[in-house]
Amino acid sequence: MARELPIFPLPIVLFPGAPQSLHIFEPRYRRLLSDCLAADRRFGIAYVAAERAPSADPAPDPGAVGCVALIHSTRRLPDGRSNIVTVGERRFVLLEWLDADRPYWVARVAEFDDERTEPNEAATLAAAVRQRFARLARALGALAGSDEEAIELSEDPERLSFQVAAALELQPDAQRALQALRSTTARLRQLADLLEPLAADARRRAAVRQRAKRNGTGGAHPRVERTT
Repeated sequence: MARELPIFPLPIVLFPGAPQSLHIFEPRYRRLLSDCLAADRRFGIAYVAAERAPSADPAPDPGAVGCVALIHSTRRLPDGRSNIVTVGERRFVLLEWLDADRPYWVARVAEFDDERTEPNEAATLAAAVRQRFARLARALGALAGSDEEAIELSEDPERLSFQVAAALELQPDAQRALQALRSTTARLRQLADLLEPLAADARRRAAVRQRAKRNGTGGAHPRVERTT
């Protein structure tokens, strides 16, 4: 069912269940925040590219996919700005822009969820994504010289797919493609394919880092030994 929703165009791809901190400083978005807090505490985040002229006021085209953001907490600063924390809820398709007597964008949107999927296939793919993400997290931890444990991943395949998609530092086009998918299994399959080379690259870089550390503390580099 279509609904009216305030829209905050940002260079951010928000996924259901993902937290997102925002700094609200423009007067029109201060008004948006005030109106949302007085209503159901929800607005939409729709992606726009960051590279734009300072005076530009871009807005996504009808048909764009975004995500509802629920305001979880807000901290108002003395000068009227605010720091807020939101959490992604349902995704939506932007149907049309509305003429509204408000300074911010307002659209008619249609929210949607993933389609029903085959449970066994989703569970198998989820296990593969969980395993590959854990390998990536361990490799990145080794690369950073950190012993921090990986984030706790959901057992639910759909929530897992959004959790991993939000955690990966992907290009916006890849994030938007994952956000727009209406199939949990298709999203998990794409994530599994993405995670394998990412984990391999992180392991390679971690191994190089470890070799460099050993060369620095365990004696001269063999090439140096041959030239002295």
